[in-house]
Amino acid sequence: MKEKIIQIMSEICPGVDFAAETALIDDGLVDSLDIVNIVTELMDVFDVEINVEDLLPENFNSVDAIAALIEQLQE
Repeated sequence: MKEKIIQIMSEICPGVDFAAETALIDDGLVDSLDIVNIVTELMDVFDVEINVEDLLPENFNSVDAIAALIEQLQE
């Protein structure tokens, strides 16, 4: 799952080392428009519904956090 998340994010924000970063939002590496595009793609690929309540910085600061959110939403 993490490889697919990294692939999606790399297509939207090329040049960022998503595997190593742990503060994507806090460090300004992705902006709100990037998040909208990432969320849309994640919902399509993983067949989950990401709601406004889920759009918290801690859910999108790292690939691990995004994977944990998707796993939680798939349950």
